[in-house]
Amino acid sequence: MLANILTGIRLLLIAPLVVLISSPQDYAAYLLLLVLLVAIASDYFDGIVARKFQTASPKGQLFDHGTDFLFVTSGLFAAASQGLITVWLPTLIVIAFSQYVLDSYFLYRQKQLRMSVLGRWNGIFYFAPLLLIALANALTLEPGTALPVLAVLGWLLVLSTLASIADRALAPIRPAMKTLNPRN
Repeated sequence: MLANILTGIRLLLIAPLVVLISSPQDYAAYLLLLVLLVAIASDYFDGIVARKFQTASPKGQLFDHGTDFLFVTSGLFAAASQGLITVWLPTLIVIAFSQYVLDSYFLYRQKQLRMSVLGRWNGIFYFAPLLLIALANALTLEPGTALPVLAVLGWLLVLSTLASIADRALAPIRPAMKTLNPRN
């Protein structure tokens, strides 16, 4: 229950996140950083709380990961609308998350999400562009100072997301490939 409340806090922060990224000149620069730090803290602690109180469940995991997905893609689409990152990043995250849910529940017929190492790291690093934007605003850096770093980070995440999509797409055929070539 408490873990879901922590996740729910992150869900409630989506609208403020989008507004603060879309109109940073209208708000105090530190507010975006505060929203992100609260979101990151809630993401960090919700799993710990669920395990400590033995309330972890497949539905809770889906709520947590779905909320993370909505939070980062909403923020990244807002950033893309401001020209801060490529629109390809949030677009590919939508594809990758859809693939994650669909293959977990329908292809593998599991009752919970089937995670991958690359997908997990991508999920963590999807917060990085948002954090960089918030830090640039809070430190009142000159407009454009963070743009080159954001661009590189955005494209690296695009590549890692494409790799994750390909890895997940190839996973079902790997056992058949090992049978055909047992030396691998």
